[in-house]
Amino acid sequence: MKDKLLKLRAELQSVAETNDASASVVELDQSKVGRLSRMDAMQAQAMAQASGQRREAMLRKISAALQRIEDGEYGVCQSCDLPIDPKRLEVDPTAVMCIECASQSEQK
Repeated sequence: MKDKLLKLRAELQSVAETNDASASVVELDQSKVGRLSRMDAMQAQAMAQASGQRREAMLRKISAALQRIEDGEYGVCQSCDLPIDPKRLEVDPTAVMCIECASQSEQK
């Protein structure tokens, strides 16, 4: 699982490097860009910023999962201390709760 997490982290970091330009500031000079083009650029900027925020959140989850591996706590539910189903970890290697505890947490 550690290799999978490291690969995912590398992929996210590489995407971050290529997408940083999309989140840059949009120029408001009408002589260079028309109104609709500016609106498109502003929308693209907002989408790039939201994508960057999701990517950063995922990178934090990956770092936390790697730390749990190092600490010998990976695959153990942080709520009930029972093992997390390996199938769940295969789908989401950053999971911190078993399916039962995660379901209960979402219902609250």
